[in-house]
Amino acid sequence: MDDKIIICRCEDITVGEIKKLVSMGLDTIEELKRVTRCGMGSCQGRTCQGLLQSTLRDITGKPVSEIKPHKFRPPSKPVPLGIFGGEHIEE
Repeated sequence: MDDKIIICRCEDITVGEIKKLVSMGLDTIEELKRVTRCGMGSCQGRTCQGLLQSTLRDITGKPVSEIKPHKFRPPSKPVPLGIFGGEHIEE
């Protein structure tokens, strides 16, 4: 896999960066998320989490079923800030 391929578009994280971090001993999605912010951008991991799991599978040889997804914390989808202030927004 080409090291220049972007895994996380929100945080601009590449396969090469993930490979480097795995070689330093960071081999879980939670560890990689805390160092790179991969999965913390505007998509909240909806786009990059599967790519990150596949990349970890390729690098470590672990099956995807053994690679735990990152923890979701609310809000897990973008919402207008006014909602927290009580603003009513019609859809």
